[in-house]
Amino acid sequence: MENKLRMCVPCHFGLESVLAYEIKKIGGENLTTTDGKISFEGGFDVLAKANLWIATGERVLIELGSFRAESFEQLFDGVMNLPLENFIGREDAFPVKGHALNSKLHSIPDCQKIIKKACVKRLEKAYGISYFEETASKHQIQFAIHKDIATIYLDTSGVGLHKRGYRRNSNDAPIKETLAAGIVDLARVRADSVVVDPMCGSGTFLIESAYKALKVAPGLRRNFAAEQWSQIPETAWRNARAEAMDAIDRQGAFKAFGFDVDDIAVELTRNNAKKAGVGSKLTVKQQDISKYSQIEGSITIVNPPYGERMLEIKEAEELYKKMGQRLCPSKENPCYIISPHEEFEVFFGKKADKKRKLYNGMIKCNLYMYFK
Repeated sequence: MENKLRMCVPCHFGLESVLAYEIKKIGGENLTTTDGKISFEGGFDVLAKANLWIATGERVLIELGSFRAESFEQLFDGVMNLPLENFIGREDAFPVKGHALNSKLHSIPDCQKIIKKACVKRLEKAYGISYFEETASKHQIQFAIHKDIATIYLDTSGVGLHKRGYRRNSNDAPIKETLAAGIVDLARVRADSVVVDPMCGSGTFLIESAYKALKVAPGLRRNFAAEQWSQIPETAWRNARAEAMDAIDRQGAFKAFGFDVDDIAVELTRNNAKKAGVGSKLTVKQQDISKYSQIEGSITIVNPPYGERMLEIKEAEELYKKMGQRLCPSKENPCYIISPHEEFEVFFGKKADKKRKLYNGMIKCNLYMYFK
């Protein structure tokens, strides 16, 4: 098998440009960007680096192939033509999952069955056996059928990349690590930055800022599904991990300050930062936003709580007013606030220099950027 793979990394809508930069940085080539995902090429070394280093993507998939599938017959034949034996051994497990959108084939269970059947047929031919125990490492097959075009992937990450390993506990409405990392990137956090989150929750913005500033690969404290695959040389993972360890800037001048009205959140942030290995860079205190005073020369990044119900929305609006009184964005003290409230600027009392549409899960938000 040639050591040139086509890979795909899905991401939050609105973070494609940030993810593209990350992919180029680790050596990915021939990038193709579509809504919420980027495809690119690279060898096994790039695959291992992608899992370790990509901060804003959801998982690293190997793209096995794309073809038109308007009938189950076309779906079966398309899968039959894929080089599955290059990646799936005779004892490996290969479960199937996926989704279909705006396509003639829309029954997920039926598509799963057909794809599984085609995989078995192809591998029977390749290995000359008629029974698969599926007792060795898991090779998750994923399919996406969109407008009658089926794309078949292999998931190399296993658990989603947002699971860094530091946030085993979280408060009610945590922001996903991958989205937080994207916002940190847009906020231009550097090695000597001072970052503040006046409503730090479980500390995600602060920890992701520390990772970015100190050049810590976000996947360094976890494992990936494809590390168990015999088809990928162990050296690819070993070299990528060694390189990531060497890259850490232990002398970085970066500092972060977190505040929260809830002392449980304060404790949570401290514990998570410790687990992430950046505890010494964070100072966390219990404090209400109304008592907050600007730390000079700092970047503020915040995800203020917002309500689903009318009463909670009114409370959130009061909170935005308080924030407007306490936060004084300027060129020296830029401010990045994510909120789904369409009228946020009205309550905050200041018009953003720039807005960017982002999705926090299924919730459409704006990132309000103040930097002038």
